[in-house]
Amino acid sequence: MREVIELQVNGIRHRLEVEPNRRLLDVLREDLDLTGTKYGCGEGQCGACTVLVEGRAIRSCITPVHLVAGRPITTIEGVAHGGRLHPLQEAFLEVDALQCGYCTPGMIMSGLALLTANPDPSEDEIIRFMNGNICRCGTYGRIVRAIQRAAQKMRKENRR
Repeated sequence: MREVIELQVNGIRHRLEVEPNRRLLDVLREDLDLTGTKYGCGEGQCGACTVLVEGRAIRSCITPVHLVAGRPITTIEGVAHGGRLHPLQEAFLEVDALQCGYCTPGMIMSGLALLTANPDPSEDEIIRFMNGNICRCGTYGRIVRAIQRAAQKMRKENRR
């Protein structure tokens, strides 16, 4: 049975008629045309589908859309502001933390959740936090460096 729900995605409110148990990933990609969030394993294990809900990383492939109705959702499309990349996106480019790019949106979203919760994470904290995100190309070392670089940039910006 379809229901009308309201989603707040990247600061924009959407009223949608959907099956309440439909996956958030499918609603984002198919109904809202936000295709940056990727389908990976479909079981919440790889992190390709990571989005932020109220600033916390969740796996959209296993999240029924009704559970996030009315709560602020951020996808990779909502990370840059005013035509300027977020410091974490910049850092991913600067240290070449992506190869094929498929995992990158999920990595960035998880990294943002980490940096929001802990603006100065140690290398071990980054590795532990990012453990659930899989990169098939194996750029893990560069991903850690990108998060470290973004943390430094963000601390400098906050001091200004």
